[in-house]
Amino acid sequence: MPRAADAAPPGPAEPALDRALPADVQIGGHQVWDRYKRYPVFSRPWLRGRSAMFALVATLFAAATAVGVYVMSHSWLSTLISAPLQFAFWMVVTSAGPALAVAVRHRGWPPRRERAAIFAAIALGVVLAFLVDAVASQWMVELMGEQAGQTAAHAAAPPPPPWRWLLTALALSLEGLLYALLGGALAVYAYLGEASRWQASLERRRYLALDESNRRTELQLGVLQAQIEPHFLFNTLASVRALVRPDPARAEATLDALVGYLRATIPKLREAEARLDAELGQQLDICASYLEVMRLRTDGRLSHAVQAPPAVRLLPCPPLLLIPLVENAVKHGIEPRSGPGRIDLRARRDGDWLELEVADDGVGLRTGVGGGVGLANVRAQLAARFGERATLQLCSRREGGTLARVRLPLEPSA
Repeated sequence: MPRAADAAPPGPAEPALDRALPADVQIGGHQVWDRYKRYPVFSRPWLRGRSAMFALVATLFAAATAVGVYVMSHSWLSTLISAPLQFAFWMVVTSAGPALAVAVRHRGWPPRRERAAIFAAIALGVVLAFLVDAVASQWMVELMGEQAGQTAAHAAAPPPPPWRWLLTALALSLEGLLYALLGGALAVYAYLGEASRWQASLERRRYLALDESNRRTELQLGVLQAQIEPHFLFNTLASVRALVRPDPARAEATLDALVGYLRATIPKLREAEARLDAELGQQLDICASYLEVMRLRTDGRLSHAVQAPPAVRLLPCPPLLLIPLVENAVKHGIEPRSGPGRIDLRARRDGDWLELEVADDGVGLRTGVGGGVGLANVRAQLAARFGERATLQLCSRREGGTLARVRLPLEPSA
């Protein structure tokens, strides 16, 4: 059973027993006589309020009993003794089991053990009520001097009918049911209902907190992606512009390839932004289109390859995650070197993880590389979506060049 303070944010899984329950967990507690229902069932504040309510009822019942005793016995002594005796009897019936259950709940036992002990406490209270009833009834009979008359009447009476035991059993059953209801059975029902309501409240709060976190993440990713897209486009257009004067024919072919690339990829970028997730295959195709533009720009000096099994291409991946890495490999790896260069994109699944690699055979890591806008946004996207679970590593390749490796956690259903 939960024990947490009545604060709204999700936190501890259990309510503090000395504090009022949250409004969405309470049932009742709006009237003067049931304000104790604002507190956890079987807590001390709950027991004090409930006992006060039953004390008022027991006082009225004891007063009525005292009047009846006086009418029957005309004895002030019997009357004065019967009133407190009846009051004590009803307080034992209504409060013995709950008081034991309160002592159990404040032990801080695990939920399953606590529930079993509370059931046992309520049952013990009902048994105690039966015993008190038997003793009090016998005492009252002897006090009123009726025991002898009842014995004589019983001796002179004819034998009881055979079915009398059915009436006795029915009377005892009804008496036991009454004692159970007054002695804590209804409280046990409220205790179990409170546990389910509290759990539902915690789940609702967790959902609201997660939804708010998702909205913040979506806004943050939208800002990051808005930075990445123009950064990528400006660099690409600048590359095309550099070819206009020295090689107009190649510039025109490159521009045609760029237009085809933008026509194919911009709708996918927008769709990915809206979903905050895209199929990895779409992003690999975007990168391949970009590398084709770069191949034309470099007059065939750049070659590339994409290696990804069909099943891996269907896995989800944050949008605009790979293109900054590819662009970084072109700008800082291939372009500064002379001669042909190559960029390889590889994707594979490793259990519940997705590994992405962008490898180039360019000039390798140099001072100042790794802190640009593109890589900064990749790191920011990973942090916003996955926290510390996702990683981005830049390292030198043994055969020359640079390797960028991203490792992402996959959802269990992926």
